[in-house]
Amino acid sequence: MELSFLTQMVLVAVAFFAGLISSIAGSGGVLTLPALLWVGLAPLTALATNKVQSSVGTLSSTWNFFRKGHLEIKPLLVSVLMAVLGSIVGTLTVQALDGGTLNRLIPLLLLGIGIYFLLSPKVSPVDRVPMLGFNWFACTAALGMGFYGGFFGPGMGSIMPFLFVWLLGHNLVKATAETKLMILAVNGTSAAIFIFNGFVLWELALPMALAQIVGARLGSNLVMTRGSGLVQPIITVVTVLVALKLLFFP
Repeated sequence: MELSFLTQMVLVAVAFFAGLISSIAGSGGVLTLPALLWVGLAPLTALATNKVQSSVGTLSSTWNFFRKGHLEIKPLLVSVLMAVLGSIVGTLTVQALDGGTLNRLIPLLLLGIGIYFLLSPKVSPVDRVPMLGFNWFACTAALGMGFYGGFFGPGMGSIMPFLFVWLLGHNLVKATAETKLMILAVNGTSAAIFIFNGFVLWELALPMALAQIVGARLGSNLVMTRGSGLVQPIITVVTVLVALKLLFFP
């Protein structure tokens, strides 16, 4: 489809802001996916394009956390593998659905994520006693979030830190860094499947990916120096408004 230059620049700006807030508080996809749907992209094209551009941004922030010593990969290897498995199943499942079903389902999922943000607890700034070991975490939370990330995705960046804190007892910065690795595995796997099946709109995916890199780098630096920012109210409002728009003004 043909998009005006102004529309493309707005989407690039949204991608930059999404990369920034995703590194701080997660869920940049809650902004980028609705924006892609808003301009008229078909659901699968929007999902595919969003996966590619967000994967590049997540790679930037993940590398930044790793090189500055905030991310330990080895304990998470089983969780990453299970998340990849879940992502494959989720991505193949969503591609099997018809466009009409996705048009009805996506606004409801967005609305559910908006409600989650309104009710979600604050993430702890210090380590706590874990409820699960790493292997149980991998087979439950990581697998489930992998499926959700492959099938849909927005909100995962805010839900995963809560799971790391609640189930593994990790502190905020550690949970945020680990979330980036998990999302990179999930979205990278999903993006590869979408690319193989030809759903990506590259003229949007590439410039949005570059904007994500810049935003993600700035945001991850802010997390490491200041902790989590208070951006969830913004995400909540945008998510609910877009969900209502898609539900009542498709």
